[in-house]
Amino acid sequence: MTARPALFWFRDDLRLSDNPALRAASEHGPLTCVYILDTSTERRALGGAARWWLSRSLQALSDAIAAKGGELLILRGDPAELLPDVVERTGSGYVAWNRRYDRAAIALDKALKAELTEAGVAVESFNANLLNEPWQVKTKADGPFKVFTPYWRAVRESGEPSAPLPAPARLSRARLPAALREQTLTVAGLALEPTTPDWAGGLREAWTPGEDGARDRLDTFLDETIAGYREARDLPDRLSTSRLSPHLRFGEISPRQIWHATRAAEEAGRTPGSASDVEKFFSEIGWREFSYHLLFHNPELASVNYDRRFDAMSWETDEAGLAAWQKGLTGYPIVDAGLRELWQTGWMHNRVRMITASFLIKHLLTDWRAGETWFWDTLVDADPANNPASWQWVAGSGADAAPYFRVFNPVTQGEKFDPKGAYVRRFVPELAELDDKFIHRPWDAPAGELKKSGILLGSDYPKPIIALDFGRQRALDAFAALRSE
Repeated sequence: MTARPALFWFRDDLRLSDNPALRAASEHGPLTCVYILDTSTERRALGGAARWWLSRSLQALSDAIAAKGGELLILRGDPAELLPDVVERTGSGYVAWNRRYDRAAIALDKALKAELTEAGVAVESFNANLLNEPWQVKTKADGPFKVFTPYWRAVRESGEPSAPLPAPARLSRARLPAALREQTLTVAGLALEPTTPDWAGGLREAWTPGEDGARDRLDTFLDETIAGYREARDLPDRLSTSRLSPHLRFGEISPRQIWHATRAAEEAGRTPGSASDVEKFFSEIGWREFSYHLLFHNPELASVNYDRRFDAMSWETDEAGLAAWQKGLTGYPIVDAGLRELWQTGWMHNRVRMITASFLIKHLLTDWRAGETWFWDTLVDADPANNPASWQWVAGSGADAAPYFRVFNPVTQGEKFDPKGAYVRRFVPELAELDDKFIHRPWDAPAGELKKSGILLGSDYPKPIIALDFGRQRALDAFAALRSE
């Protein structure tokens, strides 16, 4: 225990359990918990869907802290200015935070640590949100990995991750100066949620942000969904994935907690899933880890091609095509269902993410960065590592990328993974009455079938905005030209 109070800075770790920096700070004495909504221009601003999630998550966190006897101090501004000011005004002698891995966050943390240390404040940072630090997993040549499979093999050979930490039993609240308390905002005062128009109704219906919501989501997955996960995870018409990604994005649950809860359920015979289902689920956690490995070693992952040969790619400028894709009006049902699911719920099934991304990049020959930007604004799980790494993977410009000639056909993909059209019917209701045979190719339906189903193509539902054969060949030609240069 120190004579001076301690301070913990919440960022992308909005939970009390398995929070190493919070636990360390709570053991130093009376504690100030602070969250700063970063309004500086150094870091990428959150998209609209992520801001909605943050609002709900912060409220849940504030309530949980209060239940432990503490208080969450909420501020808005530049952390480079605000954090040292709060440390000084609270008289804190110890400051802790959990690490982030984008370039701007690393630079900010280094600068703050130097400034606070110079002022006589002890500062510690911790790993809360990854199984391994991005610099810990290395190739035999002592460098970063560029391919997922050997990366994940190296991680698995290193053994099981450490056990998660319990939440502090109590949070002893430090006294706040009156002037600082007056500066404190409520969650509502951050104005993170949409009002006019309020487009978040579907998000509220689909999600319960917060640490309790994350725990409930994991329990449901382990009890009901993990059985058959290895194959069923590709089927968008059912609850076949964990849907933990937004909870992970905001640090409401840690990968260590997920890992050990899964192991415990497996050992207790609670989970109906097989060993292969569990290992496949773990490998998806591994892809997230690999994405952060890539981001740390390639800080411009969201804006610069990992494979610089793609800098010479001849992308099309098709504003109308991009707009049709964003609105789910391409005329290809599985693509349109995915984009509408995204707009309604702030989330999209992973298989459909690949289909929609491939269609934009390859059939429409649109720069992957346009799609990455749209997902950043509309996904509740918009992640600074996963989002660009996955878009670059589909584009062929990323690490361990899909080969350039891999072009997903949205019709065959739909027929394979949504054979009865249940997913399409849910999100493209104008096609709901169409026969299964034509649900993924309405343009092939006889006129009588369309009339019976109440569909006038080009009016009730758009005709395809591009011919698949034309788009595929154009993409192959463009990618082949790039490789020959």
